[in-house]
Amino acid sequence: MGLTIAQKIIKEHLVSGKMVAGEEIALRIDQTLTQDATGTMAYLEFESIGIERVRTKLSVAYIDHNTLQSGFENADDHRYIQSVAKKYGIRFSRPGNGICHQVHLERFGVPGMTLIGSDSHTPTAGGIGMLAMGAGGLDVAVAMGGGAYYITMPKMYKVNLTGKLNDWVSAKDVSLEILRILSVKGGVGAIIEWGGEGIKTLSVPERATITNMGTELGATTSIFPSDEVTREFLKAQGREKDFVPLSSDPDAVYDRVIDIDLSKVEPLLACPHSPDNVKSVTELAGTKIDQVCIGSCTNSSLRDMLRVASMLKGKTVADSVSLSVSPGSKQVLSMLADCGALSDILASGARVLECACGPCIGMGFSPNSKGVSLRTFNRNFEGRSGTKDASVYLVSPEIAVASALTGYITDPRTMGAYEKIELPEKFKINDSAVLMPASPEEAKDVVVVRGPNIKPFPETHPLEDKISAELTLKVGDNITTDHIMPAGAKILPYRSNIPYLSKFCFAVCDETFSERAKAAGKSFIVGGSNYGQGSSREHAALVPLYLGVRAVVAKSFARIHAANLINAGILPLTFENPDDYDKCVQGENMTLENVFDGMEKGRIILKTDKYEIPLTCHYTKRQIDILKAGGLLAYTKGE
Repeated sequence: MGLTIAQKIIKEHLVSGKMVAGEEIALRIDQTLTQDATGTMAYLEFESIGIERVRTKLSVAYIDHNTLQSGFENADDHRYIQSVAKKYGIRFSRPGNGICHQVHLERFGVPGMTLIGSDSHTPTAGGIGMLAMGAGGLDVAVAMGGGAYYITMPKMYKVNLTGKLNDWVSAKDVSLEILRILSVKGGVGAIIEWGGEGIKTLSVPERATITNMGTELGATTSIFPSDEVTREFLKAQGREKDFVPLSSDPDAVYDRVIDIDLSKVEPLLACPHSPDNVKSVTELAGTKIDQVCIGSCTNSSLRDMLRVASMLKGKTVADSVSLSVSPGSKQVLSMLADCGALSDILASGARVLECACGPCIGMGFSPNSKGVSLRTFNRNFEGRSGTKDASVYLVSPEIAVASALTGYITDPRTMGAYEKIELPEKFKINDSAVLMPASPEEAKDVVVVRGPNIKPFPETHPLEDKISAELTLKVGDNITTDHIMPAGAKILPYRSNIPYLSKFCFAVCDETFSERAKAAGKSFIVGGSNYGQGSSREHAALVPLYLGVRAVVAKSFARIHAANLINAGILPLTFENPDDYDKCVQGENMTLENVFDGMEKGRIILKTDKYEIPLTCHYTKRQIDILKAGGLLAYTKGE
């Protein structure tokens, strides 16, 4: 039996375990990346492990999230990360150099290698054939130290593409089409491979848009073959030596195959407040809008920006619309300037923001009250934009510009002649904003700079065999990490200060939660299906740990968040009977007994004065040991 692309890479990097779906496997990691919203904590964890030098082939620290420096906190964190990078052998991408996923795709990604990053959209690099996965910061810290990355061996899905996209239809529409088919939890436990004759018509930036959005499916990762399209992209980046051909075997077996005819895909939008709430642009055409944001790691490539510039050239943004454009990297911005496209964008009345995540992570450019915002981003969770009552739609650059020009949601197919965009044979290469680390000898004299906002890792506790606690919060389905630990310009600067950050935990759902959890001392949380979907931010586990949460009981969990809970020493438990969710009442006292024996057997009983609820868990021996130790950091330091 042949192998899929992902199975070939896994086989090459397998440290332990068997390549059987559902079994735990350990992978050797070639590359890591961090960004500044999660990086400070990841590097604090790496320092705590006590290793003198990273042991990966390449590790890069990017500054792209917390670039709004309205106080000392972000600047201090950036200096800390820069000094850590210099001391421990990590390349440092300075603020303004670009969004981690866009820059990594351009300058560092290598087909066939493994990459984990402390950002859930790390699968973007699957666009050039990497096995790239989002992970919690602690998992990244362990990988930088030479440790393996543990995952459950995924199922394999195949999406066969045929035909060719019509004019005014783009890769973003393909991403939304697969979300319409699978939903935000349809990819959980699977790797999605894209293939078929249709992929030959898609450039690497288009492929990267699709793999980036695969995160919203809940998939472990998404991947394209490494083919002649890949070679041409790497050659244009001056990196043809990094090219490795990679494809699945003709007799590879998939757990599910989905067919999409590109010629039948139409312009789509994801409506508030979920990426899978997808409708055709024709259903919503004429809806008045207030704001348009173009950029993010999803749609900020040179190809996307050239499309935007060509549509804006000679035109003016509607009086009622505020338009922002964020190029994905310094390379993209400088090439736009050199060819005159930047002038076309500026002349339209658009605001050009720096090469950073910006509005996508809620870092500025929040919509007006009850505003309608079209964004070429990957998430439209409620409140993520910084305006809780805003209506955020996810769209392609084509829909974004067409709508910005008219002031209403507009089908781009009404915009007239379609200009073909050609990528250059050679990209402008200037890596001066990527600082190299000190040599091992020089590193001995490098002093790590710590600002007053940087606080220690939360105190952990060895697991108890009996846990009695209050149910301090009960929430519903599809609770995201933005619900648990919000982002935004007011909160992100405190990602390295867990005590202060704890004030905002679950504030979107219940502003009283933090104080109630503190008062309770120990507590449980109950959730619905797909609990913890969204980003890889481990703060959504570390802050509950700080607040005394000992277990989360849900109908089902998102992959990365479940791993982060275990890493934090918090029990993720699943209802054996989902209907038992209805029995749980916020504020009541609950008890988990015989926890150690239950973890081994995969079944633990939750008791109250009124009822007993059977819960299931599927921990590996390693995960049980991590939980007993009080989390991955304590476990790693104790080995």
